[in-house]
Amino acid sequence: MLHLFSSLDCYTTCFLILALFFVLFYETINGFHDTANAIATVIYTRALRSQLAVVMSGVFNFVGVLLGGLSVAYAIVHLLPADLLQNVRSAHGLIMLSSMLIASIIWNLGTWYYGLPASSSHTLIGGIIGVSVTNAYLTGHSLLEALNIPKMLNILTSLIISPILGFILAGSLIIILRRYWGGNKKRKRIHMTPNEREKFDGKKKPPFWTRIALILSAIGVSYSHGANDGQKGIGLIMLILIGIAPAGFAINMNANDYDIFRTRDAVIHLQQYYQKLTPDCSQKIIRVLPTIPNIKAPNHYIDSIKHSILSDTLLSCKEARKLLNNLVSYDTLSVEEKIQLRSLLISITNTIDQISCLSSTTNSDILFLKKLKIDLLNTVEYAPLWIIIAIACALSLGTMAGWRRIATTIGERVGKQGMTYAQGMSAQITAAVSIGVASYTGIPVSTTHILSSSVAGTMLASGNGIQGRTVKNILIAWILTLPVSIILSSILFFIATKFI
Repeated sequence: MLHLFSSLDCYTTCFLILALFFVLFYETINGFHDTANAIATVIYTRALRSQLAVVMSGVFNFVGVLLGGLSVAYAIVHLLPADLLQNVRSAHGLIMLSSMLIASIIWNLGTWYYGLPASSSHTLIGGIIGVSVTNAYLTGHSLLEALNIPKMLNILTSLIISPILGFILAGSLIIILRRYWGGNKKRKRIHMTPNEREKFDGKKKPPFWTRIALILSAIGVSYSHGANDGQKGIGLIMLILIGIAPAGFAINMNANDYDIFRTRDAVIHLQQYYQKLTPDCSQKIIRVLPTIPNIKAPNHYIDSIKHSILSDTLLSCKEARKLLNNLVSYDTLSVEEKIQLRSLLISITNTIDQISCLSSTTNSDILFLKKLKIDLLNTVEYAPLWIIIAIACALSLGTMAGWRRIATTIGERVGKQGMTYAQGMSAQITAAVSIGVASYTGIPVSTTHILSSSVAGTMLASGNGIQGRTVKNILIAWILTLPVSIILSSILFFIATKFI
C-alpha cells in the first residue's frame, strides 16, 4: 500500500495527511454525534447497561461500514462541483475540501456540546453547497453549473421526507401495538416505562422478549447507520486520494483481467446499442450528452461528432475502447491514461443516466443500460479495504467516546413522560428499516432526524405529549444546520483563497 504514495513530495504528503485527518475526525464526530441516537432508547428502557450498549453500537457500526457497499459514498461525491472533481490535485481543490470538512466539524461539535441531535448529513451537504456557490462566484461560473441540481434536489428531498415518514410510521406502530398487543396483563407490560415496571413488578429490566426486541432493533439502527453514514467518509477519502495520488487510485488497480474485460465489453455493447437507435432517439441523446472529457481533438471534429449520428457512436466510447483494448492490467497505463480513462467512463455512465430518463427508452433498455453501468463503474467507483476499515474504526471509536449528551436529549427530554418499551422498540424498528432501505438504494439520509422524529411520533401517538422547549430547540438546530454550514464553508473557503 505505501508504494502508492512513494512518488509524492514532502509538501503533498503533508497536505494528504492533513486532509485524511479532517475526514477521519469528521467521521469520529459523526460517531458520537449520530450514533447516540441508536443507543438512547436501549439505554433508557434499561434493556442494556450504557457501557455494553455503547460497545455493541460501536461493533455494529463497524460491521455496517464494512458490509454497506459504496452507493451512498459516490452519491455524496457526485454532489461536489465538477471543478473540484476535475482539479482536486490543485491547492484550490484541496482548500475546497478542507473548508467543507472544517465547517461540518465546527457545527457538529457545537450542536453536540449543547446536546442537540442535528444532522451530520445536512451539515456535509451544506458544506458542499457553500464551497460550490463560493467557487462559482470566484471563478465567474454559473450557479446552475456549480451545483448538481437534480442530484442535490433528490438528496435534499429524501432528507426532508425521511423524518416525516419516521414520525408517521413510528406513531402508527404504537397505535397498532396499543390496539392489538395489550389484551392481558402480560402483554400490557410492553406499554410500561422502566419506572412503572419496577414499581408494579419489582423488576428493573424489561420482559425477556421485549428486551430481545429492543436490543435487536438497536443493533439494526447501529448497523444501518454505519452502512449509510460511514460511506460518506469513504467517498471523501477516495476523492482526496484520486486527486493527490492518481497513479494508485484514479482507477481500481486491484481489478483483474476479467474485471477489465467486463468494462471493455460494456463499452462495446453501449456502442452497439447506439448503432441500433432510431434517428429521433439519437437526436434526443445528442441534446443531453455531457461534455466529452480529456480528448485531444479539434473542436470542429468533436462538434461534428456530437451533432451527427455516427455508426461508431460517441467519441468517449471510442477513446475508452482504445485504452482498454488488449489490456490485462491497469498497471500498464500511464498516470495520464488512468486519469483519462476515469473521466471517459464517468462521462459514459452520465450519458447512460440521461438516456434512461428519456420517455422513449423502454423498460428492457433501462434494465440493459443499468447492467452496463454496473460493469463500467466497477473500475471507478471502488474503495480499498484499508480505507473502509479506517472509516469503520473512526466511526466506531467515536460512538464509544461522546454519546451521552445526545442520548440524554433523545431518551429523557423529548417526551413529557418516560419512554415505554413499545415506544423505544417502535422508534428503533422504524429507524433501522428506513436507514437500511436508504443505504441499499444509495440515498444519504439523517439517522438523527429519523430517530428523533420517530421518538416524537411515538410520544404523540401514545398521548403522552412532548416537551415543547426541547423539541423547539431541536427544530431550530435542524432548520439552522443547512444555512449555517453553507455560510461557514463559504467564509472559510473565501478566506483561504485570499491567503493561501
